Amino acid sequence: MNRFPKETLEDLVAQLAEGMGVPQPEAALFAETLVDADLRGVPTHGVSRLNIYLKRIESGLIDPKAELRVDRHTGSILALDAGNGLGQVQARKALDLLIPLARQNGVAAATIRNSQHFGALSWYCNYAAAQRLVLLAMTNCEPAMSPEGGYEAFFGTNPIAASFPTGKGFPVKIDLSTSIVARGNIIAAQKRNEPIPPGWALDPEGNPTTDASQALLGTVLTMAGHKGYALALLVELFSSVLSGAAIGPEIGSMYKNLDRKQDVGHFFCLFDMEAFMDYAEYLRRIDETIDRIKASKKRPGVDEILVPGERSARKAALNREQGIPVSPETVAELEQWCARLRVAFNCQEAAR
Repeated sequence: MNRFPKETLEDLVAQLAEGMGVPQPEAALFAETLVDADLRGVPTHGVSRLNIYLKRIESGLIDPKAELRVDRHTGSILALDAGNGLGQVQARKALDLLIPLARQNGVAAATIRNSQHFGALSWYCNYAAAQRLVLLAMTNCEPAMSPEGGYEAFFGTNPIAASFPTGKGFPVKIDLSTSIVARGNIIAAQKRNEPIPPGWALDPEGNPTTDASQALLGTVLTMAGHKGYALALLVELFSSVLSGAAIGPEIGSMYKNLDRKQDVGHFFCLFDMEAFMDYAEYLRRIDETIDRIKASKKRPGVDEILVPGERSARKAALNREQGIPVSPETVAELEQWCARLRVAFNCQEAAR
């Protein structure tokens, strides 16, 4: 793996996005969201996805200059239309609209339709946590997962996430797909020509498979069987039925359908912690909760109990110091786009 400084990688991704018509401030934001995923050890949602975003912009399937439109505004509720723009950019705009409403009323929520795949939910949740807010976020995705008992793709991996601010130097970050594994892990295995573990997916005939290519043609399995199915449906109802976005198989595939838009839907609900209790008291309570969890009796062979978000915070600190790892395949894609868009590939590897 090649390792690059965070700022250098962000600058390169932003320049490539600008080269495809994304305005400079929005290109910088887009780059930040992608690189942050790699920084925190989630390369399936990071710079490896840049190639397909740029291809979809080039094909006219993403509007790089789309405006975010407010369809409805009732109290602290917003119904938004992303205008088929970059999901990362439009979701951040939506969050910036929600923040003053949440501070004024204690809670605010928004649905977003006509959007795209928008990366890791935890980026938006961590952004809110840094401002003493808690964001509950969810999104539907292109069909990849069957309902319990079926083998036809209906749901996306339909993740749900929230981050809670703490006094520990990192937020408690809960970010999980309702599938047994994020589909990006199967895509990564296919790129590396590696098998996937048993129990991850079914092939197009509904048989268990360890072949990543067959898994991508078939379906990924839900987490915890019927429980994951129920959570996937919950996310679909909030993100698509309530927003007016495409539902289930109506959603365009990011990779397969290069002839139609995705029309992904998102749901955000933002909470101001000060509306519930004094913020200092909240911090005391959550930090004490973390301390008690970490002091729990450990199983044999376990050195430390971690809380969600702690591992990714440590990974981010390490990658800031050593450089962010980027696969050779992704570096090759970056170099190809640099050549096409006449952008200098000035990514010198980080000193280690």
